Amino acid sequence: MTNGDIFVGEIIGTAILILFGAGVVAAVVLNYSKAKDAGWIVITFGWGFGVLAGAYTAAPLSGGHLNPAVTIGIAVDTGDWDKVPVYIAGQMVGAFLGAVLCWLVYFAQFRANAEDEIAQPTLGIFSTTPAIRNPVANLVTEIIATMALVLPILAFGLTKGLGESGTSILIVSFLVVGIGLSLGGPTGYAINPARDLGPRIAHALLPIPNKGTSDWSYAWIPVVGPLIGAALAGIVFNAAF
Repeated sequence: MTNGDIFVGEIIGTAILILFGAGVVAAVVLNYSKAKDAGWIVITFGWGFGVLAGAYTAAPLSGGHLNPAVTIGIAVDTGDWDKVPVYIAGQMVGAFLGAVLCWLVYFAQFRANAEDEIAQPTLGIFSTTPAIRNPVANLVTEIIATMALVLPILAFGLTKGLGESGTSILIVSFLVVGIGLSLGGPTGYAINPARDLGPRIAHALLPIPNKGTSDWSYAWIPVVGPLIGAALAGIVFNAAF
């Protein structure tokens, strides 16, 4: 894989991931959406399908990491860091673009939401927010949830047939759904620094009416937590397998 292939593949794949993921949250929370109040299960499956579509699309070009935590976990395990900056750059650009595409899809709903007497907050469409704001607890949640993502992904690589058949991507998609259902309640399960930071930047820059704060005081947790969790997963995998 060339650096150019990796960069383009991660942009496209991560953009699709965020378009689906932010899109399902917008569908559920924004007024005048046909999926209004569809609930948490719909959100978790929307994100899972986003991983499915994005990773399968990017796989021929970059392998479909779509997540700096996955890239870091693999690098810690293998010791190969050469292409890590290219992966992460593509993921960040793709996450930003995916958030912009989501805004365009729900443009009319964002405008209508701002005009309502009781407007729904918009940051949660783009980035994660904690149910209870406790930095230590929130950080620990993101570390554990990311380990629960990256460690199985590394283990899937030990089964040769999964990678050759492409079945591993399908399994990872269901893994993301499971993490959302089981571990997503406290923080919204960022488990992906690009997934949170790229759309948060988009939220800050886009002309969304009455959008409120982008909550930069919390923004470090869904970045640092997944990176720590990914590094720990790589260390554990390397030691145990």
